[in-house]
Amino acid sequence: MTELKTGGAQGYLRIATEEAFAPPEMIAMYKEILAGPDVDPGFKSLWGFYGESMAERPRFIFDRLQNLGAQRIADMDARGIDRQVIALTSPGTQILPKDKAVAMAVLANDQLGEACLAHPDRFTGMAACAPQDAAGAAKEIERAKNKYGFRAVIINSHTNGEYLDNPKFAPILEAAEALGLPIYIHPNTPPRNMIGPMLEAGLDGAVFGFGVETGLHALRLITSGTLDRFPKLQIIIGHMGEALPFWLYRLDFMHRAGVSSQRYDFMKPLKKGPVSAYLRENYYITNSGMAWEPAIKFTQDVIGKDRVLYAMDYPYQCPPEEVVALDGMTMSAEDKKMFFQTNAEKVFNL
Repeated sequence: MTELKTGGAQGYLRIATEEAFAPPEMIAMYKEILAGPDVDPGFKSLWGFYGESMAERPRFIFDRLQNLGAQRIADMDARGIDRQVIALTSPGTQILPKDKAVAMAVLANDQLGEACLAHPDRFTGMAACAPQDAAGAAKEIERAKNKYGFRAVIINSHTNGEYLDNPKFAPILEAAEALGLPIYIHPNTPPRNMIGPMLEAGLDGAVFGFGVETGLHALRLITSGTLDRFPKLQIIIGHMGEALPFWLYRLDFMHRAGVSSQRYDFMKPLKKGPVSAYLRENYYITNSGMAWEPAIKFTQDVIGKDRVLYAMDYPYQCPPEEVVALDGMTMSAEDKKMFFQTNAEKVFNL
C-alpha cells in the first residue's frame, strides 16, 4: 500500500473533520446507565456493544476514544492526517440527566480544550453542551470558544426525542450564529418511537438508522422555518449528507406540492424557496464513513464543490486504505485541495 505521510507533499493537507473522543468519566456514567432500569433501546444497542463487546473492532474504538495524546497522533501520522477536528462522541451529554449533562459538557470541553492547547497544529475542538439546559448550553459554548478557541458546536442529534427546531433550543442556535460557529449535527440512534423496526432488523446504527435519524433532523431545521429565523447559521452533517443530496429532486418536488396543497397547517412557504436552497447555502457536508468517489462527486455536483469536505470518522472507521482511495480520486488538483483542506479551513475558520 502507498505510504501515507503528513505535511502536504501531495498538494494539500488532510484535515479530518468528524473525529470522536470520549472522557473516561463519561464512559463510566454510560456503564451506570446500562446497568439501570428502562434503558433507552438505542443507547443499549449502541453502547451495550461498544462498551461490552470483546471483538477486535469495538475494543479498538473503546480504547482510542479515550486517548487525546500520543496514541491519537500516532494513528493520525499512520494515516496521513494532518489535523483532526474533534467532537464528543454520540450520544454525548444528551443521554444524561440534566445536572450530570451540564457538568459533563464542562468536563469534556476542558479535557478536549487542554489537548488542543497542547497540540495546536494537530487538534481543533468542537464545543459540547447540554441541550437539556439550553440557556446554560449557550453560555458553555461561548466559554469553550473564548477559553480554548473551539471552532464549532457538536450536537449529537436528538435529545430525548426532541430536535433543534423545537423553540426551547433557540438559545443554542442564537449563540452559534452570533459567535460564528457552525453546528455539527452528528447521528444518534433513533429515539424510542422510531427505532423498533430497525432494531428488529439490526439496522439501527451506522448501517442505516443513523442516516435516517440525522437526515430527519437536518430536514426539520429547513421545513420548520428554523433556518429562516437563523439565516446565517451554518450546519454540518456527515456521511455524505445522510443521503439527502440523493433525494434532492424529490425533496423539492414533494415539499412544494405539500405547501401548495396546504396539506399540513404548519408547513409554510420558505423564504429561500426550495429545500435544496438551504442545503446549498446553510449546510456543509462531509464524507465521513463514505470513502466512495461516485458519491463524493455527485454531492459536489448538486450541493457545490465549496460545500463538501473530508472526514475520516476516527476511530469508528479509519482504515488507511480509504485515505489512499480518496487521494487517488480522478479530480482536479484544485478541487481535491478544496475537499481535503480549504473547505475545512473556511467553515472552521482555521
